[in-house]
Amino acid sequence: MTVDMEELTMNAWPARQTAMLGGWLLRLAEGFTKRANSVHPFYGGEESGESLQRKIAACEAFYGRAGQDTIFKMTPFAPDSLDRALEERGYVLRDPSRVMLLTGLAALRTPASRETGIAIECEPLLPYGWLANMCGYAGIPPQFEGSAARIMQSITMETGYFTLYAQGVPAAFGLAVMERGYVGLYDIVTAPNMRGRGYGERLLLHMLHWARKQGAVRSYLQVVRSNEPANRLYEKLNYKELYPYWYRVKPRASQ
Repeated sequence: MTVDMEELTMNAWPARQTAMLGGWLLRLAEGFTKRANSVHPFYGGEESGESLQRKIAACEAFYGRAGQDTIFKMTPFAPDSLDRALEERGYVLRDPSRVMLLTGLAALRTPASRETGIAIECEPLLPYGWLANMCGYAGIPPQFEGSAARIMQSITMETGYFTLYAQGVPAAFGLAVMERGYVGLYDIVTAPNMRGRGYGERLLLHMLHWARKQGAVRSYLQVVRSNEPANRLYEKLNYKELYPYWYRVKPRASQ
């Protein structure tokens, strides 16, 4: 494993501001999503206990000035001693997740071009209606909709914003981001009253078919382990776990 995949995920979901601290990336994006508002400590090597504590304290001061909780995104690329040091400072473990990889896009079956009552729409730039529906169905609070828009409008890679319509009604949504022969899938969500009907799988197949036509040979995604329906769907499509990740969070009140 290399950090290349982490670089892809950060390019696909950019922060609004980034600072460097001894090989660690400190990212800010108005508090919307942990991945864009956390420390990514995968470039720095192992450090002495005193040096590590100083860097953690500097991160806490950085996020404190921004009025945000201090969050570390932990991966197998982080220093081995960091997770233990954070736990000792009162950081709690949140959202155990995994990065999943699909190879061999060429072997995927081509989705049906016409299905009764089903239509797929893809836009290269962020449509407002797509964002409003995605946020509403994903349960994203309205106050974060502007932050989500600013992140998506900052993506510099090729993108596709997908909507699946069932009987003319928007039913499922997804964002595809292309880079280096990979397509990353983000914000995959189905309307709550339309779940369990296979719309998510249809949407994913169309997104992967689109990406294959754009030159992608692999696909990755990130998923919380506790999201059992999503994990079952991705495994059905033959995504395999590449590596785990999790967050360590220290709320401001306890700093």
